[in-house]
Amino acid sequence: MAVTEQLEIEDHYRAMRRQLRLTQEQFAHKLGVTYGDCLMPEISRFLGIIITIYYNDHPPPHFHVRYNQQKALVNIEELSVIEGKLSPRILGLVIEWAAIHKPELSENWQKARLNIPLDSIAPLE
Repeated sequence: MAVTEQLEIEDHYRAMRRQLRLTQEQFAHKLGVTYGDCLMPEISRFLGIIITIYYNDHPPPHFHVRYNQQKALVNIEELSVIEGKLSPRILGLVIEWAAIHKPELSENWQKARLNIPLDSIAPLE
C-alpha cells in the first residue's frame, strides 16, 4: 500500500470518528471491540512462532516475532530484521510467511496506527 493511500485511510477513520464526535474508546466500541484490551495483539501463530503488531508503535512499519527466547522486529516492506535476532531456520519460516501475507501485514499496521482491531492472519502451512 502506498504512503498516500495509507494517509488517506488514516484521514478517513479520523474524520469518521470526529463526525460522530466519539473518543477513541467510543469509536472502538462502535466497531465492536474494547479499546486498549491488548496493546500487542497476536495476529498469527505457527510452529511455536508468535507474530504481533503493537498499537501506536514506532516507524518503519514492522511486526514483532517471538520464538522461545528469540525475539526480532521485521520490516514489513523490506522483509528484513531491523532489531533482534532469529535462528536461520526460524527467520526463513517467518520471511516465507510474511512474503505471502505482506498486504495483510501492511493493512494491520495501518489499523494499529488508528487503534482499530487487527485481523488475524493465516499461519504458515
